[in-house]
Amino acid sequence: MCGIVGAIAQRQVSGILLEGLKRLEYRGYDSAGMAVRDQADGQIHCTRRSGKVAELEAALGQQPLQGSLGIAHTRWATHGKPEERNAHPHLADGRVAVVHNGIIENFEPLKNGLIAKGVEFASDTDTEVIAHLVHDKLNQGVEFPEAVKQTIAQLDGAYALAIIDQQQPDLIMAARMGSPLVIGIGIGENFIASDPLAMLQVTDQFIYLDEGDLAEVRLESVSVRNRAGEPVEHEVLRYEHGQDATDKGEYRHYMMKEIMEQPAVVEAVLEGRLGKEAVLEQAFGAEAKAIFDRVQSVQIIACGTSYHAGMIAKYWIEELVGIPCQIEVASEYRYRKTVVLPNSLFLTISQSGETADTLAALREAKEAGFLACLTICNVPGSSLVRESDLSLMTNAGPEIGVASTKAFTSQLVALLLTALVLGRRHGISAEQESELVSALKRLPQQLEQVLSLDSAIETLSQRFADKNHSLFLGRGAMYPVAMEGALKLKEISYIHAEAYPAGELKHGPLALVDKEMPVIVVAPNNSLLEKLKANMQEVQARGGELYVFADQAAGLDNGEGIHTLELPHVHSLVGPILYTIPLQLLSYHVAVLKGTDVDQPRNLAKSVTVE
Repeated sequence: MCGIVGAIAQRQVSGILLEGLKRLEYRGYDSAGMAVRDQADGQIHCTRRSGKVAELEAALGQQPLQGSLGIAHTRWATHGKPEERNAHPHLADGRVAVVHNGIIENFEPLKNGLIAKGVEFASDTDTEVIAHLVHDKLNQGVEFPEAVKQTIAQLDGAYALAIIDQQQPDLIMAARMGSPLVIGIGIGENFIASDPLAMLQVTDQFIYLDEGDLAEVRLESVSVRNRAGEPVEHEVLRYEHGQDATDKGEYRHYMMKEIMEQPAVVEAVLEGRLGKEAVLEQAFGAEAKAIFDRVQSVQIIACGTSYHAGMIAKYWIEELVGIPCQIEVASEYRYRKTVVLPNSLFLTISQSGETADTLAALREAKEAGFLACLTICNVPGSSLVRESDLSLMTNAGPEIGVASTKAFTSQLVALLLTALVLGRRHGISAEQESELVSALKRLPQQLEQVLSLDSAIETLSQRFADKNHSLFLGRGAMYPVAMEGALKLKEISYIHAEAYPAGELKHGPLALVDKEMPVIVVAPNNSLLEKLKANMQEVQARGGELYVFADQAAGLDNGEGIHTLELPHVHSLVGPILYTIPLQLLSYHVAVLKGTDVDQPRNLAKSVTVE
């Protein structure tokens, strides 16, 4: 959700910190701040502003922060309104400064204990408690690293922390529990961030902290201890994506850039995973064959857009593999009693690999008797990847726009590969697998054809400029595609949108249909097409306006009350990937017409690392 950056160097760090915050803006936030220890007077000076990072930058332009040790933060409100006094960093008596991602669940009793000691609080946040706890221990003569260790032992909840002490010019303390945190390794300088993207301007070498780790980050060294207090050595990993991935290039918004990248992204997902006629299961890991040979059912867990990908995967797995597949929202699954089927594969899906509810569900699953855990993820060093038995990287590169586009399509491709690998054990013939492998190899070119319809979709979007509500319809695996289309429209244009299986129209949604309610339909040329046409006639008979994305062979023409855009014919099982693209483009152009913040829609965050 929020973003952390920290730096200790032999040069001024405020510019590094500010650039780091800019690179984290995609995550969603409502305020920003920075604290730097001034080498001249030995004091920690702090500047905070509500609103965008640009507001903080303007303030720093008028009154710069000078120093070689500092921390900075973009905040997404959980405790306290999005006001300057609630922005991070939070200070205690000018000596201790803290930035924090996550939620401290027991902050109220901790705060009450500090108030009883005479501590005065300046904010409504849970984070300020941490600063005062550390400061209280320092006043008792406890050394800074030990004070931080004792403080985090008192915390319940999730946190990624960066803490500095005015009297320690060569030390940043970093701690991680439930929220991601990485350490950037430089030459004679080191860095902290919640996302490697924040630090790519200064390093591409990173240590990924594990759950419970406590780190001392100094100018020339980094030392890490685990939750048991034992020293641990973490491998330094090179970040594989270039800086151009975070550049908008010729595009007005990151979202459009990422939509247009999808043919190349699909190629990247397939690279090294396809033989001439079959999927190479070695891509899932060395233990994949032994695990997949035993799988008799699948439990999929995900959130948001990834949940829609999982819904489509359920159709694929039950059709191609012929074994039971359940899909559930992570935040529901982890809080109810569940039944684990014999030899069941626990499959998680996440763009960031740090989604709090999905990660918590994985940890519970590892104790619940599942055969093994597989994750479909985009971030190699993330918690989900490290804590799963098997993983398949989507190779989508950094996705900056909050509304997921290329991450979703890359997840779908990875899930179809998974279904094929499982399916060959349960009756898929070599001919069927070869046919689908060929369809996947053709897909990037077909996606290019769909993207060439951008101007036509932009023209169509003008009909939505004055609308406040919409319905999306699909049948079979196109129902989750419709759900994803509705989610995109509501996320970035703020138009209320709902999705239904088209066969459900007569069970309620028809009551909403009139000329002011656009109805968007995905209509591939498959076995359900005739039934879908009948559902569309139900809409027309009630004066509704239909906007149909249809297979070129579906036989649907433009006419009164129906606006049709033809898409290339595609293999039915690959169809959900292709039909997602025009819905993304429609949502994008409607949002631009509405004048909303496309890349950073209100109230949303990119990586949801709190419950």
